[in-house]
Amino acid sequence: MSEGLVHLYTGNGKGKTTAAFGLALRVAGRGGKVLIVQFLKGLPTGEVMAVRKIPEIEVRRFGSERFVDPKRPREEDIALAKRGLREAAEAMSSGIYRLVVLDEVNVAVAFNLIDEGEVISAVRSRHPRTEVVLTGRYAPPSFYELADYVTEFREVKHPFSSGIPAREGIEF
Repeated sequence: MSEGLVHLYTGNGKGKTTAAFGLALRVAGRGGKVLIVQFLKGLPTGEVMAVRKIPEIEVRRFGSERFVDPKRPREEDIALAKRGLREAAEAMSSGIYRLVVLDEVNVAVAFNLIDEGEVISAVRSRHPRTEVVLTGRYAPPSFYELADYVTEFREVKHPFSSGIPAREGIEF
């Protein structure tokens, strides 16, 4: 196997988590073990329900069922995010996983739930063959520098702007 690289999926457009799950499916399809660490997410989503049926993919969620106030996060939200980063760091350095996804880690950093430098340190300390994906809006410039792949998702048009609420199985 070649060296594990770093992907950054960011921007205001829809599809960052979906793209990360797609890569997880590709890795699992080739027999690799995958860990998806989800920050800020506690409510059930279709992609999590689906991949739980695939033994090569493990999902660990570190979010409550409430939205996080970016100006005043609760201690519970901070503690969950810090625990998620610790577990992600252990997984990335273990050599067990071919792919580790840190879903919504960019938002967790932007909301001051976890430290940007600690994320960078954890990613840099990964096993040489472990691929890493960082997702979420608001990626800091340092994550752009860290990444080997950078994809920005740009919203051009979204039904939510026209008053259509998020739909089960499509948006979540």
